[in-house]
Amino acid sequence: MVRHELERGVPSQRQLRVGELVRKTLVDVFQRGNFRDPDLVSVSITVSEVTVSRDLKAATVWVMPLAGRDREPVLAGLSRAAPYLRREVARRVRLRSVPALTFRIDSAFDASSRINRLLSDLEITTDSEAIDGT
Repeated sequence: MVRHELERGVPSQRQLRVGELVRKTLVDVFQRGNFRDPDLVSVSITVSEVTVSRDLKAATVWVMPLAGRDREPVLAGLSRAAPYLRREVARRVRLRSVPALTFRIDSAFDASSRINRLLSDLEITTDSEAIDGT
């Protein structure tokens, strides 16, 4: 059964654990905010998830800047800071090998806000109103 789950792309417990360790470590580093890159200075970044490859050598970090502003410059700054961030993760977390970090914008925030807008625009009627015809 485990082999079938791995073939379908379900992450293993180790992948999930390493991803969560890397996420927590990056959150700590971002909270400190000691960046020299002008695109990252005084920017609040949310790390929503870290997905790790099967061989644990690559990790995709899903991020969103506060209020979704300046996405492209922040993403470029994070790509430039990736070696520094990888060293910080290596310094704080004991892993055999620290995954290479790739940063992507998390579109889940946009999708959830779009769904919330759609739901707030709908006229919702109760069952009793529909039966009464009012």
